[in-house]
Order: sequence, then C-alpha cells, then structure tokens
Amino acid sequence: MILLIFAICLAASTVGGICGIGGGVVIKPLLDFIGLMPVSTVSFLSGLTVLAMACINVFKNRKGGELDGRRSLPLGVGAALGGVAGKQLFSALKAAVNADNTVGAVQAIVLGLLVLGTLLYMMNRGRIQTKNVGGVLVPALIGLFLGVCSSFLGIGGGPMNLAVLYYFFSMDTKKAAVNSILVILISQIASLLMSVITGTVPAFNGGDLAAMVLAGALGGFLSARLHKKLSAQTTDRLFIALLIVIFAICVYNAVRMLA
Repeated sequence: MILLIFAICLAASTVGGICGIGGGVVIKPLLDFIGLMPVSTVSFLSGLTVLAMACINVFKNRKGGELDGRRSLPLGVGAALGGVAGKQLFSALKAAVNADNTVGAVQAIVLGLLVLGTLLYMMNRGRIQTKNVGGVLVPALIGLFLGVCSSFLGIGGGPMNLAVLYYFFSMDTKKAAVNSILVILISQIASLLMSVITGTVPAFNGGDLAAMVLAGALGGFLSARLHKKLSAQTTDRLFIALLIVIFAICVYNAVRMLA
C-alpha cells in the first residue's frame, strides 16, 4: 500500500505544483476514498506532503522572475493566520461530532462547493473583468480566508488560490501558479507549527510519512521543471480537467461517508 500512497502523492504533487494548487486537494479526497487511514491523519500527512512540494518548487522557481513578493507575501501572511484558525475550526468540529466519517463528509461537501465555484469561474473567466488590488490589508484578508479554507479542509492549498490570483491581481496562468505555491508554503509552515505547539499531531505510520514527503519533494522538483516547458493554455486545460476529477471524487466521498 505504501507504493500506492507514494504514486498518488507523486502524481498529485507534480500536477498540483504545475497548476499551483499544491496537490493536497487531490491527495486528501483520494486517500479518504481509499480509506487507508483516519481523516485527521490524512489531513496532517497531506499537509506535510504539500509543504515538501512547495519548498522545492519555490526554491527552483525563485529566479524565474514570476514570483511577486509584493502581493504574495501579504497573502501568505494572511493565509498563515488563517491556517491557524482553520486548524482550530477542524479540531472543534472533530470534537463536536466525534466521528471521522461525519468530519470527512463535511470536508468533502465544502471542498466540492469550492471546487465547483472555481470551475465555473475558470469556464467563464474570459467574460469577467479582473481587478488589480494593491496595498497590504486587503491581500492579507484574502489570504486569511484562503488559509482558513485550506487548513480546515486539510488540503494545504487549493484551486481557490488560482481563482483569487486571477481575479483580484490580474495574474496570468503561469505567474498565478508560482505565486500560489509561495502562499501555500507560508501557510503550511504555520499550520505545521500550530499542530506541534498545540499537541494535535495525529498518530501516523512512519512509512506512510516517509513515502508521502519523499513523493511531495520529488513532485516539487518535477513540477518546477515542467512549469517552464508547458504553455499557459496547456496549464489551463490541465487545471480544468483536474477540477472536474476532484469535484467527482468529493461528491462520491460525501455520499459514501453520509451513507
């Protein structure tokens, strides 16, 4: 089973790194679908996988001229604070219902709605006038919302990042992808620190951890290489196809966990 987990995480981290969504948005629902580990463990290990991917991806893309720290850093700081809040929200939900299947179903429903909204935006993006938000406060508040969503859902990022960077900052596809990974990196560091400080790290298998983190790091390397070779049009098509697959998995998981 470790080989299956490794393959899922490698593919998700590579595609997620190219598109700028991190990979956790694929890893989380797929591992929930397979049911190899508890929901809380999947959320934690998925976040670590994305963190490993983001570290390598940002390092490899640091000299490409696409990173926009003036906009991405406030988003990242807001996302880091949101990540802490999202972690607390997840813990509160888990304590309230005390049932992994119910928690997983709530996550699947929320993620499915966010993915559907992003998909609809992407399919109509050409007809929507974008903004060019400046300053620090508004980007930080937007990042706060993204951080809450990604941390609560245990996906370490997500398709919402791309939609936000497109709409609020008028970034093109490839620039948005790189900056989304930077935001994910900052928020995941904060989320990991929060888990360690509060003692909410779930039980996990060391082999699963090693396989997932290694796959994430390798996916970060591969995605950075492929990002430079693929066109913006190809990246858009890959992103839309991925959104459709993720939405279908979320619907299935929600129905299965509520049954």
